[in-house]
Amino acid sequence: MNILTVGSAVGRRGEKVSGVIDVPAGVDPGTHIPVTVATGITAGPALALIAGTHGSEPSPIVALQRVRALLDPAALAGTVIIVHIANPPSFTERTIYRGPRDGKNLNRVFPGKADGTCSERIACAMTTAVIDQCDCLVDMHSGDGNEALRPYSYWNQLGVDSAVDARARDMALAFGLDHIVIDRGRPRDPGASVFCSNTAHTRGKPAVTTEAGSAGVPTEDMVSLNVEGAFRVMRHLGMLPGARAMVEHPRWIDPSEVVLSPETGLWYPAVRPDQTVERGQPLGRVTTYFGEALAEVPSPMAGVVLYVVVSPAMARGEPVPMVGHIHS
Repeated sequence: MNILTVGSAVGRRGEKVSGVIDVPAGVDPGTHIPVTVATGITAGPALALIAGTHGSEPSPIVALQRVRALLDPAALAGTVIIVHIANPPSFTERTIYRGPRDGKNLNRVFPGKADGTCSERIACAMTTAVIDQCDCLVDMHSGDGNEALRPYSYWNQLGVDSAVDARARDMALAFGLDHIVIDRGRPRDPGASVFCSNTAHTRGKPAVTTEAGSAGVPTEDMVSLNVEGAFRVMRHLGMLPGARAMVEHPRWIDPSEVVLSPETGLWYPAVRPDQTVERGQPLGRVTTYFGEALAEVPSPMAGVVLYVVVSPAMARGEPVPMVGHIHS
């Protein structure tokens, strides 16, 4: 059984050890990513649980504090790497989507660059210290500070290794969210993997992205859902004792589309999360800053609203809602 060192957290058998992954300063200031390494007393896989890739998605961040407190290394087989907040600058400065120092979306710059801007250096550090050392990964998200969201997850059906795809599918079912987006469009190049979970997947490590929580508020039900999902995955992987459970009646979503705003102005949503819509049905409208109509945004398909932006501020090309077709 390998004993892992993640940043300054030096794993010790039967213990939980916390520390930081140092992201050195470069063209802009650096940061420190808080991590915990829980090492079991028997052999098993290394599971990475990551929160805070987007800093204004707090439900998983709060949840992983609880996971750390509840996790008993004496009962654990293998290692759990907990990344409490992957993007501390975004968290502390309360930014949505993008990092405050370089204006880049951390979940669009993996595997990162050691000599890049802050977000790229964070991605590089995460790839080296966490993804390269784990066997499987859950990247835990929630509705950003401007997004109302119904819980769902992504199954990355990459199509490179069917065994990895199948294990990722089972992890999605094990986490427990019954709406699962089938995603076939992720990059296959490990050197340009773009997304956190896809970086693991392109390296032969099954990974899942989850979405549970809404509008930047860590409500108790969503925090608990994230906590239970993390422990369900551990039991599924044989890392903890207890009954294994899978979603019995998943609602597979394919295709899906993130609809983008055609204009800059004020956004007025006309739908809510989990609402069923028809193709062409108005999802909302954009006005000028004076309240004059600019554009109505129609649904590109019949399906369910997975999330919708609920704050008025809107820029051309930014997401407004995500809609997906449920085919089972």
